[in-house]
This record gives sequence, C-alpha cells and structure tokens, in this order.
Amino acid sequence: MKLVEGGITAVPGIFAAGISAGIKKTAVPDLALIVSESDAVIAGVLTRNKVAAAPVLLARQRLRGGRARAILANSGNANACTGRPGIADAREMAALAAGLLGCSADHVFVGSTGVIGQPLPMDRIRAAIPRLVSQLSRQGGREAARAIMTTDTTIKMAAATESIAGRQITLGGIAKGSGMIHPDMATMLAYLVTDAHISRAMLQRALRMAMVQSFNRIPLDGDTSTNDMVLCLANGLAGNQSFSTTGSDGRRFQELLNTVCQDLAKMIARDGEGATKFVTKFVELRVTGARTETDALRVANTVATSSLVKTAWFGQDSNWGRIMAAIGRAGVTIRENRIAISYGDIPVVRRGIGLGQAAEVQANVVLRQREFTLTVHLGQGRAAATVWTSDLTLDYVKINASYRS
Repeated sequence: MKLVEGGITAVPGIFAAGISAGIKKTAVPDLALIVSESDAVIAGVLTRNKVAAAPVLLARQRLRGGRARAILANSGNANACTGRPGIADAREMAALAAGLLGCSADHVFVGSTGVIGQPLPMDRIRAAIPRLVSQLSRQGGREAARAIMTTDTTIKMAAATESIAGRQITLGGIAKGSGMIHPDMATMLAYLVTDAHISRAMLQRALRMAMVQSFNRIPLDGDTSTNDMVLCLANGLAGNQSFSTTGSDGRRFQELLNTVCQDLAKMIARDGEGATKFVTKFVELRVTGARTETDALRVANTVATSSLVKTAWFGQDSNWGRIMAAIGRAGVTIRENRIAISYGDIPVVRRGIGLGQAAEVQANVVLRQREFTLTVHLGQGRAAATVWTSDLTLDYVKINASYRS
C-alpha cells in the first residue's frame, strides 16, 4: 500500500470543487461538489441520532437505490430541525446539480453541517450551484475539503493505492469534524471515493467494518450530531476482477479502506475541540487486558470523554485518580487491584495503587508532548481496544460558547 497526494481527486474519474456561496458570514468556501464521471455504486453510514437533519433523511431514501453520481455538501448551516421545508431544500439542491450534470436527481446526495434550526439561504445556493459546477476539476479536492469545514482548523484529506485483483486501485477521502465528536461518528462529514469495481453489498460491508476501526474510535466530547454522514462511491474505472470479502483481494481492499478512514479519523482527533491559541493534545488511548473488546471499548470511551481527565491532560497533570474513577463507572466488571496505568513508557499505577510522586513527575513530562499514549491494563483477560482523543482546551469552551454569534 502506498499513500498518495490529492485526496478524493487522486482517484481516476473523480472531479471536485469548492466555492463561497455566501452561506457563512465570511467569504470562505462553504459549498462543495464531488462528481464521478460515470455512475458509481454507493455505500453509506449515517447518524444514529433520533433527531436527523434533512440531508440524512434524504440519504436514507437514496441509499436504497445503491447508485450515485455526485455529492453536494454545504457548511455553515446544518439544515436540521427545519421540517418539510428543509427536506424540500435538500431535494432542490440535488435537482439543481443533477440538471447541470445531466444525471438523475436521485443520484445526487446532499450533506450539510453547521448551525441547527435555520433555513438554508436557498437564493444564494441557487445562484452558486452553476458556478460550482463550472469549477469542477481534477485538482479541486482540496477546495472541496475546505468548503465542508466549520470550526475545523485544518483541511482533512487522505488517499492511498494498492494492487488488488490485478489492477492498481486508488481510494481517497475528505472529512470535516472538530467538536461534538463521539462514537457513532462525530459532527462530521466524510466522503470517500474509489475506482474499484466492487458490488454494493461488499462496499457497504467494508465501509461498516472500516467505521468500527476509525470514525467510531474518536470519542472526544460525548456528543453525537444530527448530521453525521459517511458516504463511499466506487466508480469501477480500475476495471479489476470482482473479489469477495473472504479472499485475499477483499482483505487488501478492506485494509486500504481502513487506512484512509483511520488517517481521516486521526486528523479529526488531532483537530478536536477546535484548537487555536492553545494546542490540542492528541492522545492514543489503549485499553488492554479486558475480558472482551466491548469491555475495553467501554472503558476507553468513558476515560476519553471524561471532562475531568481531559482537563487534567490540558493542565499537564497526570492525575491518575481521575482515570481510575472513570474506569470504575464504565459499566464493566473490574478488579481494582489488577489495574495498571502508564503514560508513554512511564507507569503511574500498578495493582490499583499509585507509584508515587516521582513517577507522576516523569509522567507530567510526557503530558507536555503534543502527542502521547495512555495505556490502561485491566488485568482481566486478553482483549484490547484503541481509541484516539484529545484534551479539553479553553478554546473549546470559547468556540462553542460563541458558535452562533
């Protein structure tokens, strides 16, 4: 496998663009379009939040058809809690793009992210879509990635290639996400494209498996958005022979998809909480020695979303007592006298007991790093799980306190 530049437009047959349509208050890109030159099969995973935005409701319907040609996405407005008018606006956006692209409106998917409860400025969007289509190019992936950002501070794009079933297959993706992040995705949009020839059923299965290893492993603040959406298009232009999930080719494709999704997920975690002045810490949190993987994930997610743990990280304080307390409320069977905790290679707890001030001082040095690993060993079995998270910064409070102003 080889990582490559270009994100989504590294994939043959994919064109993209991103422009400012005036949806946001400032003149920054806020409308993106991704187009395949030929019809593609599509797979998707959508938010489990019972309050689902209009684009999510529309995507649920259109995923049943299993075919797509384009994805149109806006930032700055979530089109959520907007009732029937919001559904009508999402449908109109798709129809406008479809008319200019010469494809069925049912083959255009729509995504939105931003403030909840406000109607879309459809007059501006109607005026912008023709300009957006005219700017589609094989170099437009970066601008599309920029156009779906909200409180993100960095563009998130990744791509990789692998030889599968006798052909070189490319897979690329873009994503946005910075806050409101928890398993079952995040306040995130992620759009993946590949030139692999693959059945819809296999693509859907592979995407769900990749989700488990990537976007569902970034617990940051315990919230799940109304707009979470991950879509994957496969246009088949690689012309590879068909392959199954159980064969070596299927496993290589799964690894390719996992790699790109994990790269994007880690970018979201690194950008978590909207760091600006205060640099966010990226934390790889490993839970080992669990009875089951489910237990390991429960402990990891509880620790990773604990405000007390996260503020201690921000303060560069290895306050392991907060971690022990989080482990104890994770809802799994534990034996306190078997727990061990380490920051990097510095142990601070063994058999449920702290190792003293000298160990904590060394651990605090680890906490000064931009990235570090926290390992929790439960001493219960052989199962393990890893998640990626961040600390809780002052800027997270500032950004989310003034998000609508």
